[in-house]
Amino acid sequence: MKTSIALIGFMGTGKTVVGKALAERLGKEFIELDALIERKAGKTIPGIFQQDGEVRFRELEIGVARGVAGRKNAVIACGGGLVLNKINIDRLSEECVMVYLTASPRVILKRTSGDKEERPLLNTPDQALRIRELFKFREPFYRRAAEITVDTSRLGISSVVDKIIEELKENEDFRC
Repeated sequence: MKTSIALIGFMGTGKTVVGKALAERLGKEFIELDALIERKAGKTIPGIFQQDGEVRFRELEIGVARGVAGRKNAVIACGGGLVLNKINIDRLSEECVMVYLTASPRVILKRTSGDKEERPLLNTPDQALRIRELFKFREPFYRRAAEITVDTSRLGISSVVDKIIEELKENEDFRC
């Protein structure tokens, strides 16, 4: 039986805020992979991208995902690109129900437009185009990994948490 939940999805879909609220409601530990990566690297995510490049960031991400993959009773907020490395999904899905949080590219742009400095992949003149391109490329990876999908475009945090819990109750492999 799985006792943990991994939230996957594009940036700006609510993985961190929903993850914290979900963990609190279920009495589980909250883990944010990006924060662990920053701690391990001793620098911010933008700093890693700028100084070491995306390849180094992905290497750190694989290592951190490996470190938390077997955790029980946790809600894990994953970075948006975690699904690009199948090994991450394979490891996490052994103990975690994979929950894909999605939103429309328009909503994602609205939610992330003030975060250009914190989101290296959006540090571009045409953020809307970049979001559409990345989203189109990554969506099949998210869908393939997902056991549960929740569109957060028009839902508040509490409603998203309610929907996830409702779906988890129907999942035969999960135990609250």
